[in-house]
Amino acid sequence: MRINRALRLGIGAIALTLATATATACGGGSDNSALDNAKGGKLTIGIKFDQPGVGLRDKDGTYSGFDVEIARYVAEKLGVQPDGITFKEAPSGQRETLIENGQVDYIVASYTINDARKQKVDFAGPYYVAGQSLLVRSDNTDINGPDDLKGKKVCSVKGSTPAQNIEKSYPDTQLQTNDTYSLCLEGLRAGSWDALTTDDTILAGYAAQSNGALKVVGKKFTEEPYGIGLKKGDQELRDKVNDAIEAMIADGSWQKAFDKTLGVSGYQAPEAPKVDRY
Repeated sequence: MRINRALRLGIGAIALTLATATATACGGGSDNSALDNAKGGKLTIGIKFDQPGVGLRDKDGTYSGFDVEIARYVAEKLGVQPDGITFKEAPSGQRETLIENGQVDYIVASYTINDARKQKVDFAGPYYVAGQSLLVRSDNTDINGPDDLKGKKVCSVKGSTPAQNIEKSYPDTQLQTNDTYSLCLEGLRAGSWDALTTDDTILAGYAAQSNGALKVVGKKFTEEPYGIGLKKGDQELRDKVNDAIEAMIADGSWQKAFDKTLGVSGYQAPEAPKVDRY
């Protein structure tokens, strides 16, 4: 009887261990909170890898962009130095999942705050208010804003909010849609169309990489408040990140970050936003 009981206890313990291991593997995340990880000197931060001037993984394996500067500043305020940061790619369609599963501690990835997303994650910020704008060739003098688009050929991405906005609000425009902005960019350079439209941050990044061949024109004609995505319900983390954003704006680091990234294109920084403690 003793042997059978011991055997049963042993089998139960093994089963519990295996179940725990399986659950951890399937979740792909950490049991620690972001602040616990920060106390240990480590953070995993989600960014974009393919947006010049915003969030870009460079050919040498380093990272650059305005979002990257924001992410690093916030990490430092949480007590984590640059060598303690692991950047993880955060594609638009995966951002909520990455946060919910604990695969990242927070996300800084041109992440617009909206009500649908706030059902799944929390936000700190905004740290920037982006908006739809226009990118044209530098020698173009005909287009200075959306009201100049009548009869013009304009490119955006299929199914994107910018494309839908052009179609709805500026029906006299000859809208061309492609699968990626890089294809729009190639067509703009080649003269296939007159302008490319999406968020001003992304356009400023393209302009910065163009060696003066492209420029952003006109004022933003929509509003997209960018926030830092956090695990839902972690109020302490959200307060600390909001404090960091406010400090970055107040001490001039926000302006410096813009000037060394998006500002390289000649695009002027908008007024820094007021943090809204949602």
